Parts: sequence; C-alpha cells; structure tokens
Amino acid sequence: MSTFFDSLETRPPEQREQALMAALPGAIAHAQARAPALARQLAGVDPRAITSRAALAALPVLRKHALLEDQRRSRALPGPAGAEKVFGGYAALDWGRALRVFASPGPIYEPESGRPDYWRFGRALYAAGFRQGQLTYNCFSYHFTPAGSMMETAAHALGCTVFPGGTGQTEQQVMAIRDLGPSGYTGTPSFLKILLEKAEELGVRLDTLRHALVSGEAFPPSLRDWLAARGVQGYQAYGSADLGLIAFETGAREGLVVGEDIIVEIVRPGTGDPVAEGEVGEVVVTTLNPDYPLVRFGTGDLSAVLPGQSPCGRTNLRLRGWMGRADQTTKVRGLFVHPSQVAEILRRHPRVRRGRLVVTGATGTDRMVLRIEADDAPGLAQAVAESVRDVTKLRAEIELAAPGSLPNDGKVIEDARSYD
Repeated sequence: MSTFFDSLETRPPEQREQALMAALPGAIAHAQARAPALARQLAGVDPRAITSRAALAALPVLRKHALLEDQRRSRALPGPAGAEKVFGGYAALDWGRALRVFASPGPIYEPESGRPDYWRFGRALYAAGFRQGQLTYNCFSYHFTPAGSMMETAAHALGCTVFPGGTGQTEQQVMAIRDLGPSGYTGTPSFLKILLEKAEELGVRLDTLRHALVSGEAFPPSLRDWLAARGVQGYQAYGSADLGLIAFETGAREGLVVGEDIIVEIVRPGTGDPVAEGEVGEVVVTTLNPDYPLVRFGTGDLSAVLPGQSPCGRTNLRLRGWMGRADQTTKVRGLFVHPSQVAEILRRHPRVRRGRLVVTGATGTDRMVLRIEADDAPGLAQAVAESVRDVTKLRAEIELAAPGSLPNDGKVIEDARSYD
C-alpha cells in the first residue's frame, strides 16, 4: 500500500508552485464575485495580475478580529437572516449548499459544504496510518465547533467507518473501545492519555488501538513517547475552523508538512511582509476553497519554515509547528500598543533591521525599551524615540543591539512585567 495519500505530495516543488500560482487568479476572481466581504478586501485588485507570491504579498492580510467584527456588524443589520448575513459576506454559498454551520469562540460562524473531505484532513489521517476499511474512534466534539466533523469527513473520504465518541464519559468510552476494537483514535492527546490511564485502572486491554491523529493541544515528545510505550503511534495535525488543515506530521517526525491545496506565507507580526526562510513570524494562509475563499487570512499563530524537504519523501514546505501567538498587543500606561505600531516605527527607519519592544516594571511603573538591530549612527536613537512617541503616544528608551542578536521567536512585543 502506498506511503503517500496521492502523487501531489511528491511532486517537484517547482511544479507545485506553478500549479498553485496558476489556480490563484481564478480563486481570487471567484472570491470577488461570490463573497461580498472578499470583494471589499480585494477592491481594485485585478485577479489576472496575482500570479506570484510577490503579487500575493501586496494584498492586505485579513485578521481574525476583522472577520469577527464584520460578522457581528452583518448580523446586526435589519432584515431576515441568511447565509450572507451570518457569515458576514465571507462565504460563497447559501443555506442548502452549506450542510452545517459551526461556531468558534467570538462567536465566528463557519460553513461546511458537501464537498468530500471538506476540511482536507484526509492526507493527515493517511500520514498517521489510517487506511480504508478501518474503524476510527473519533473523540473530538461534535457540537458547536467543527473538530468532530473535520475528522469524520476525512475518515469517510479514506473509506473508514467512524464511531462518534465525542468527549466525556471516560469509563463508557473505554468499554466502547474494548467492544468495537478500533485501530485508530482522533481527538486531543490529553484525552487519549486519560482513556488509556482509565483502561489501565479498570484492567481493560485496548490492544487494537495502534495509531492516532491528535490536534487542538500541544503534543510534546514526552507524551508521544508515553503513547508509543503503550502501542499507540500518535501524529499531530495543525488546522483551524476557518481554514481546515494547514499542516500535518509524518513518519519523519521533522516538522509539519503543509497541505497541498493552500498557500502558506510567514509574515512579520503586525504586517503583511513575508520574512526570510527560518525566521519566526505569523502564519498567513490563502485557501483555494471555493465555498469559503479566504485570501491572506492571518491565523494569529507563530511558526517558521524549515529548510529543505522532509525525509519522508513529501516535497511541500514544512513548518516548525505552533510556536505561540502573533497578536502580542499589550497595554502600557493605560494605552494599547500593537505589533503593527512597532512595525510602523521600524518602517520609518531603513537602517533598523529588526526590533523588539520590551515592557518591564511592576503594576503602575511601566517602562518601555525598544531594542533595535542597527549600526550606530548619529541621531538614530533619538529619531527612533521620536517615532515611538508619534506612533504610540508613549515614551521609550532605545537600545542598540548587534545584528542577529535579537531572539528568533517571532516576538515583536515582550511583556516582561512582574504582577506579584
């Protein structure tokens, strides 16, 4: 049986890039025509000109908070409810074609259509060892959020049968696994650990479980090894309710391989500017999903691209995994300071390569220090300090740092205050 979900996973990288860029103009034109909110985001954009990553990078980034606010405003408008009103004009389908609606915290509402493997988790399941004719025990929630449906529709696309276990009822879950004999588990890694611990407590053997696809939480190597010691090989997947699958782990255990039908960029937090390979930044995704065609959607997650290709044979980009949140907005002396403001300050001074705003002190005694990577030049520190005051309305000390000395962790604002 093939190691790979399909031949797309092993295409030459240049062939993949060519195919993605060839599909991009049509996806953008469709979004402009069918999703009013995307038409506003992309006003004045000629889709025929968006045929490269450089052209894509010139488009605005859609932040999650902006999508949430657009949905809220749309739902508050007078008139009857409908899909366009509920989704804020971001979905390109109406009731009937949207088989289900889910809600993420906010709430943000997301559609699911009847397209097979709508959330595209099939290749992640396959990489984790799931195959046609197996029984999948799905312990993701089936209400409000789409995680349960993400795994179920993917398993069905592979030809698997699914038991909708959901969450809770630990002892009953253990007995159902014993009786049904599933070979695979989908759910959070912590709940799988709870189930296996409960089985040991009850003296019940769950020998049929051999592989798991986990998500929704951190999956540290210590937990991966704990599961392996009990005969379960666990793999992680990274996705979101807005985008579906973004990237997934393979047998190489070296980063997460990006899905085949999305375009992933890593940008400097607070901006839409792509960073160099290996540098930590915000994950921004453009989907080719005609039903929910998000363009340059900022996930708010930090990650970085790993160099080279995966030893498993898949040739797509690899991400280092989830590395924190990109929205580092903090309040200083009663005023909010945003990563975009730090980016604006740095943009005003071409000599500055990188910067990091560090906030220290205790409650009521905030101190801001902007550390910048730049060669010393007469008047530079003073000029940067004036830009800080102009942009944030706050004062900051400026410290020069040697090129390459600031941490590569994606942090633009570091809140190092003590709240004891």
